[in-house]
Amino acid sequence: MKQKVICITGSTDGIGRAAALQLAGKGSRVILHGRNSERLEKVKGEIALYTGCSNIREIKADFSSLDEVALMAETLLESEQSIDVLINNAGLYSERRELTVDGFETTFAVNYLAHFHLTLLLEPLLLKSRARIVNVSSVDHLSADFDIGNIQGERHYTGYNAYAFSKLCNVMFTVEHAERLKGTGATVNTLDPGILATKLLHAGWSLSGEDPVYGGDRLAWLALSKDVAALTGCYFENNRQASYSPLVNDRQLRQQLWDISEKMLEAKG
Repeated sequence: MKQKVICITGSTDGIGRAAALQLAGKGSRVILHGRNSERLEKVKGEIALYTGCSNIREIKADFSSLDEVALMAETLLESEQSIDVLINNAGLYSERRELTVDGFETTFAVNYLAHFHLTLLLEPLLLKSRARIVNVSSVDHLSADFDIGNIQGERHYTGYNAYAFSKLCNVMFTVEHAERLKGTGATVNTLDPGILATKLLHAGWSLSGEDPVYGGDRLAWLALSKDVAALTGCYFENNRQASYSPLVNDRQLRQQLWDISEKMLEAKG
């Protein structure tokens, strides 16, 4: 059986790290992503120690820079023959409204726009591989509004609203992308990984959370389980298909987000 190649963004800590350990332990070849070389090396060593798997690749990119996202995609396209699973997991929570080097609101840019950019750049390889694409969202997306005049917190910003909206964007992207990929063999799904004891949780909430290993379980299940092999455009909680925000059902709204995202990338050049 062919070894699965799985790329996980944001895999130096939290649920990304937990998923990388589990997937490597199941025999997959994992491509780690992070923005810090030392942390990438550390996780690579941990995976080798705990799983015995040494066939691990690291790729460094800061998702607050679309140029670095594009370079990551270019590197993978030039050097990988296949990517069987792409897990778009990298994310942050910020109480303050800050802009990236490209002029985009940071939570929106890192949690959503960078993954939109990476996924579409990698699409030729993903289609060739008939890949599974897994976008990490959150149950908090259910509380988000879609205000065309406040997409980047231009008029009103709170850390929670920015986070919830970025996760709504991930679900809308998932469902719209699944529609556009119908008949290709590639699938796109999204999930709430749970309330987990990660840096992101502690940055925004006074909660303890479960061990991140549980989130890693849920990512690994959606990446490999035969139970979901034929499903696409779905949202999952606790390894069960769940209802997403009613806003996601509005295809005109999904297409509007897609068009806005493309125009942002075009403006960046």
